[in-house]
Amino acid sequence: MEQSLYSKYGGFSKVNRIVMAFYDALLDSDEIGPYFDHIDMKRQIDHQTKFVVFLLGGPAHYAPDHLQRVHEGLKITEPHLDELKAIFRRKLENSGFSLK
Repeated sequence: MEQSLYSKYGGFSKVNRIVMAFYDALLDSDEIGPYFDHIDMKRQIDHQTKFVVFLLGGPAHYAPDHLQRVHEGLKITEPHLDELKAIFRRKLENSGFSLK
């Protein structure tokens, strides 16, 4: 059986540290930070950690329409998404993930 990316890269605690660093950087962004002004960040980090765990093949589940539902009406732009992706990529690479 092939090892999941979740196991390969350190499991829940490693993913959680990456997600926390990711949100620290997002909150510092003048463009993206304001989206989180009234968000319970502890809850947000927990949800995002579980989502990344799910993406990496770990023990978590997400409904297919969940992301779309929770982001409706937020007026997120392509430049915002590009910045978010760049920040997340840096955090993954800085944590030893091979993205190539």
